[in-house]
Amino acid sequence: MRLSTPRVTIAGLAGDSGKTLVSLGLVRVLSEEGLRVVPFKKGPDYIDAAWLGVAASCPGRNLDTFLMNAAGLGRALAPAQQADVIVIEGNRGLYDGLDAEGTHSTAALASRLASPVVLVVDVSKATRTIAALVLGCRVFDPDVDLAGVILNRVGTGRQESLIRRAVEEGAGVPVLGALPRLSVGGDPLPGRHLGLVTAAERPERDEAVRLTARAVRDHVDVSQVLAIARAAAVVDLPQQVMPRRGSAVRLAVLRDEAFSFYYPENLEALAAAGAEVVFVSPLREPGLPDVDAVVIGGGFPEVYAERLAANQMFLTSLWRAAGQGLPMYAECGGLMLLARTLKVGERTFPMAGVLDLVVEQRARPQGHGYVEGRVTGDNPFFPPGTALRGHEFHYSTVTGGADAERSVMTLERGVGIGGQRDGVVRGSVWASYTHLHALSLPQWAEAVTGAARRFAASRCDLEPAWA
Repeated sequence: MRLSTPRVTIAGLAGDSGKTLVSLGLVRVLSEEGLRVVPFKKGPDYIDAAWLGVAASCPGRNLDTFLMNAAGLGRALAPAQQADVIVIEGNRGLYDGLDAEGTHSTAALASRLASPVVLVVDVSKATRTIAALVLGCRVFDPDVDLAGVILNRVGTGRQESLIRRAVEEGAGVPVLGALPRLSVGGDPLPGRHLGLVTAAERPERDEAVRLTARAVRDHVDVSQVLAIARAAAVVDLPQQVMPRRGSAVRLAVLRDEAFSFYYPENLEALAAAGAEVVFVSPLREPGLPDVDAVVIGGGFPEVYAERLAANQMFLTSLWRAAGQGLPMYAECGGLMLLARTLKVGERTFPMAGVLDLVVEQRARPQGHGYVEGRVTGDNPFFPPGTALRGHEFHYSTVTGGADAERSVMTLERGVGIGGQRDGVVRGSVWASYTHLHALSLPQWAEAVTGAARRFAASRCDLEPAWA
């Protein structure tokens, strides 16, 4: 694939520098000017990508050089070939990666895609020192095109003037804008333990994006940012082949405020492999519809534990369906839903009981980062020996239950359920803390739809296999 679409990467010196605010505002302003904008989030983050999708009125997607090889990047970027501009929001600091060499950093991705970088810098309590930081970023890696700087959290006009002159004269990088400390109306993008509150949980999400757009429109030279994007060089990328389409199956994907972590490519890959996807809310529906398999992504079941536990009809339908052999593929929040109990604070809530697991929400992260593992035992989806690359970010942990010993995945990197293990399997159920991306494991969609086809071919009325 030849990528000639204008593109720009919005990076920062660290987390919480203002990248998301600038990226959301920029995407919305460009969209309102009549441009077709396709946004991406660098890294595996579901939440920021979903917010970018709200700003662009199209799916926000992810780009990740750890999870995706060159062909995977090409496939991820394919929907942007006809766009007017690509906006990529970086993660962490510009050069922060897996190691001291910055492997899989935002800088590495920007270099691979020949994407110019605009650096968002939090200038709180500093002036000329900002120029030294910007200069360091400009000369640190000659393959990175640091094309502009946006100052964030500027306190006064004098501070802005001093920093602007120091950066442009001392670091040789143009200052494209200066955002003040946003105080009117409070923070439009409140956060919590996994990052921002998800877009799915914010009925006023469009108003929040509108506030970011107003800040960018009033304080950033958007035309200059667009000119930088249009100067990006053409790059060639191979393109991953989509999964083979098999016979039609019907899949339930559990999605609502409690479960919203789904990559667009995963849902698209399921459809390409022959799945009719039916979205079902565990918070509201009385039970599962007639389907051939269930996919349960991540989210915030700990926030909605009381409401989930109150919907006993739905939880019972999950338990019964699993006992009848219905394939279930669950990640992170899905594992928590399928567990016997979920403890949040001083309260313990009954969950579906599909798996005999006791899960407890903790105050600190229990697993955070990339995951590498290998399947070591029989299961409904992956042949033993399959290498899996994914990521995890969870504050919960498995503290007991007989099924904690039924894991079929050995981890070389990551925490999983503990003891370098993940992937709890019982019958036709797989549950892990590891999230997988379809462009990291192209056979994932065929594995899920294949399990669904086997069930559809053999389904019959059975009593639950366990009590």
